[in-house]
Amino acid sequence: MGRTLPSATQLMHQEEAALARFRRALRRDDQLVFDDLFTAAQKHISATAYAAHALPFETFLMAMLLEEHKEVMRLREIVAVLEAMHV
Repeated sequence: MGRTLPSATQLMHQEEAALARFRRALRRDDQLVFDDLFTAAQKHISATAYAAHALPFETFLMAMLLEEHKEVMRLREIVAVLEAMHV
């Protein structure tokens, strides 16, 4: 990536820009969630660049799913601890 090919970061910004009209159509709360998803994907930008996938947006989606699943797992652990305390 670099001079001849756009970097993973540039590709992510292009995808985000391509979805700008979709984002504007969302309610304000959903816009914030939308922004959080792209922020989550940004955390894995180096892995995205390494993947060099033909459709970079699919890799961005996987990065978003990874962050969402980490949060689900964290919340499940909290629920398990709270349930154990109340049994």
